[in-house]
Amino acid sequence: MEAFGEIARKAGGWLPLIGASALLGTLGALALPLVLGRAVDAIVYGGSPVWFWLAAGLIALGIAADLVDAFAGTACVAGTTAWVRDRLVRHVLSAGPRHGFATGDLVSRVSGNAAEAANAGPALVTVWTSVLPPVGSLLLLAYLDIWLAVAFLAGIGMVAVVLRLFTVRTASVVTAYLTVQGRIAARLSESLAGLRTIAAAGTAPREERRVLASLPELHEQGMRSWRVLSGAAAQGAVVGPLVLVAVLGTGGWALSAGRVTPGELFAAGQYAMLGAGLGSLTSVFGRLARARAGASRVGEVLAVSPVSYGDGTLPWGRGRLAFCGVSVDSLLTEVTFTVPGGSSVAVVGRSGAGKSVLAAVAARLRDPSAGTVLLDGVPLSSLSHRELRSAVGVAFERPRLVGATVRAAIGDHAEEAARATYAHDFVSRLPSGYDTPLSAAPMSGGELQRLGLARAWGASRLLVLDDATSSVDMVTELRISRAMIEAGGRTRLVVTHRLSTAARADLVVWLEGGGVRAVGTHEELWADRGYREVFG
Repeated sequence: MEAFGEIARKAGGWLPLIGASALLGTLGALALPLVLGRAVDAIVYGGSPVWFWLAAGLIALGIAADLVDAFAGTACVAGTTAWVRDRLVRHVLSAGPRHGFATGDLVSRVSGNAAEAANAGPALVTVWTSVLPPVGSLLLLAYLDIWLAVAFLAGIGMVAVVLRLFTVRTASVVTAYLTVQGRIAARLSESLAGLRTIAAAGTAPREERRVLASLPELHEQGMRSWRVLSGAAAQGAVVGPLVLVAVLGTGGWALSAGRVTPGELFAAGQYAMLGAGLGSLTSVFGRLARARAGASRVGEVLAVSPVSYGDGTLPWGRGRLAFCGVSVDSLLTEVTFTVPGGSSVAVVGRSGAGKSVLAAVAARLRDPSAGTVLLDGVPLSSLSHRELRSAVGVAFERPRLVGATVRAAIGDHAEEAARATYAHDFVSRLPSGYDTPLSAAPMSGGELQRLGLARAWGASRLLVLDDATSSVDMVTELRISRAMIEAGGRTRLVVTHRLSTAARADLVVWLEGGGVRAVGTHEELWADRGYREVFG
């Protein structure tokens, strides 16, 4: 509900224009039956043709109001949709990998749900102005004859009940439908990312069944929405004519008694249809329900707390890294060790020991649930965003390159960083070198890893390498390690499965079951049979 209100307010200056056009259009629609009735009386009894010209003017007013409403509504929804999408993307990026939503589901929320939520402001205005036709019809019927208003009022209560039930049911059904749709989108995104693996393993039929497993549920939610809509239509098919019959019956009796004229009876019938018309009202309330459902899905993303940063800076130092009683849920428990500045530490352990979690905490891609991580004596959480990201660089086992070109993917000092990580040779062979679009630069796993290392190379204090050289040949890895040492002044935390990498490190942190089994040099730990078994 909070997101719905915020999105509605964002519509800003368009809402008064939408409200004014809707108000003028509604007032014109309410005046038209009475004017037409006077025109009918002018035909029956003889009178001035001014009523015909007035009717033509009201029709023109209605057309103009519809045009303004269409323009303002479209512009408002387009602008608000852009704002909601921008807000969502910025929020997801600020939350980082901790947002907790599947990629396909996020795409569904940013694309489809944001567009639905953007209708919040116009839908609210339209709902409020939709109250005018029944209220105005009631007042004008009372002006014509009080008993016409009584007959109309008896039926309009049923219309209100139908609309209330329709709105509640529609909001529930649409939310459920969008949730299932997002689930399917998430699974499809996962499959597309692993398309080559699926093709190589010959598991396409099984993957197809997994992706489409929720299709029957989606179909059921779609059928529910149709049942809600058809139920409202059926109820409207009964309620609307009943109101009309009640008003016309009462009007016929009033005509025979001489209390109303034929033109006024004609106007009464028009007001009965206008005030009890469920067709337009269900579309209005349906739009509001879809906007609420979309805003609810958007609000779930915006409710995720973004990463908070301090305003601290680092003193002079070489990247002394200290873990002080760090725990992360059930993944790491009371991890404590210190790495002298400018040295290298290898993090080893069996699969599932917590190595990647420890690397993520060291790079502040994840915050510990207890304990503190210090860089040159300063808690990572107290550093400003700029200070943290200039001091700490991260490279991954499967890097995702972001940017239009290879140069953009590496970042500042692209060529210098590529030379240091031995990526310059293959980048130079690309069609346009560093300016080659990423889509036109097919690369092996090792080449991708070298570009990932180049992207992290500019960090001034700490390099965190999460198995970032696993696809690089051992000669190139040795050269990169030497380049890191020669660059100097930076601490290297390296998650690795390679014996040679652990042997070259100044210090080894051996993890087991989420805790530190031992800390020492490779030579010291090698005497332990369990340590040797880590490397097979």
